[in-house]
Amino acid sequence: MSSTELPETVAAAAAPKVSPVRVAEGEELRSVVLPGLTLTVRARPASRAGAAPALYVHGLGGSSQNWSAMMPYLADLVDGEAVDLPGFGDSPPPPDRDYSVSAHARAVVRLLDAGGRGPVHLFGNSLGGAVATRVAAARPDLVRTLTLVSPALPELRVQRTALPTALLAVPGVAPLLGRLTRGWTAEQRTRGVMQLCYGDPAAVEDEDVRHAVAEMERRLQLPHFWEAMTGSARGIVDAYTLGGQHALWRQAERVLAPTLLVYGGRDQLVSYRMARRASAAFRDSRLLTLPEAGHVAMMEYPRQTASACRDLIDEYGSDDSIDEHGRS
Repeated sequence: MSSTELPETVAAAAAPKVSPVRVAEGEELRSVVLPGLTLTVRARPASRAGAAPALYVHGLGGSSQNWSAMMPYLADLVDGEAVDLPGFGDSPPPPDRDYSVSAHARAVVRLLDAGGRGPVHLFGNSLGGAVATRVAAARPDLVRTLTLVSPALPELRVQRTALPTALLAVPGVAPLLGRLTRGWTAEQRTRGVMQLCYGDPAAVEDEDVRHAVAEMERRLQLPHFWEAMTGSARGIVDAYTLGGQHALWRQAERVLAPTLLVYGGRDQLVSYRMARRASAAFRDSRLLTLPEAGHVAMMEYPRQTASACRDLIDEYGSDDSIDEHGRS
């Protein structure tokens, strides 16, 4: 190796070539290069000039594609961008291999600061909900409204169906899981994920299943796939145990932005009963409950979820509703 070559450069060159990421009609994909960090951003440009900016943040094991079903329903209202968190989607892993909730939040803040898009209508699902909560608490100037779909906020009694995900954080479990599932096809893995995340997996359209299987095949070729999964799972578990000012529920109480909370009655990862606690924690909140939805309501019920988002954005979407401190 030449003394002028960085190890990560050589590793990148040796990495296997993977298939390209799917881009839906009306979407644009670009790479944002920041000092020490590269992020892929999926844009759904607004259909009218002057629309307020929005940023969507996906959950554990997901990508910016998780928001593709809902973004068109808001395209006349916001100029939407969805980020692939470091190590997920088409974003490379972070050089420091830090997948903590705080590290993901810093990546989102850096993206918003670099683009000068704030304050934005900020959306987060699952892990992305915890990340968005931390961003909104730390940088109220960047967040106009906050929408959280099944946010990963600490639960005292974790559902049994969520335990396998939490176990990914235990050292040695991921390699073991990899060996145990080595013979599984991409379709088997995809249907397993859908069984866990959807309220009614049978309702998923065949075309959407095919796209999801193709994406799973692509992800399994990535050398950092399990690293990003286990590191981020460990990050969620660590965030659950933090106390003091960094505790997620304490940060939820500090959020100033008007907040929409979306919970699914069939969610196997984030308990439906947490909706009441979240409604009490976020000082200016409204609640949408979807009894038949699972963990990804924006994918299962994009129209209904977007409708509730529209109500929030219509009320707090103008610059006149934001004061000099970023408060609504």
